[in-house]
Amino acid sequence: MASKRATANRDLGDGDYQRLAQFRHALRQFLHFSDEAAREAGLSPQQYQLLVLVRGFPSGEVPTVGAVAKRLMIKHHSAVGLVDRLEAENLLKRCREDRDGRRVTLVLTEKADEILSSLVSAHRRELRRLMPLMRPLVAELGLSHRD
Repeated sequence: MASKRATANRDLGDGDYQRLAQFRHALRQFLHFSDEAAREAGLSPQQYQLLVLVRGFPSGEVPTVGAVAKRLMIKHHSAVGLVDRLEAENLLKRCREDRDGRRVTLVLTEKADEILSSLVSAHRRELRRLMPLMRPLVAELGLSHRD
């Protein structure tokens, strides 16, 4: 295994590192934009991420505090605090399931939907701006949807 890695590393040239650095820079630009847009809307970046996550949860799955913590890659108690703050701002509600009263799902409020709609539109515009920079980098890095 170590021998394969060493061989792969020797196959990398300066251009590979430059493209990866450029790609990471483009990602950082998007993340910086996202953080600033969230702050301008009165949210912390993590609050925005949680709201988008709840709104975009895969069908057939239920957004719970545990599921959100896992997807945001944060500790459960951190997710609880984040949910508490969003609930205090009237952006999120906890709802007990009828079938299992112990299970609590997260639901966005109308206020959150309005804020998200504006933010997601801005994020889509920023992605459209960055995609012409990122597509060639992805191709040059040898990454594609088939890999």
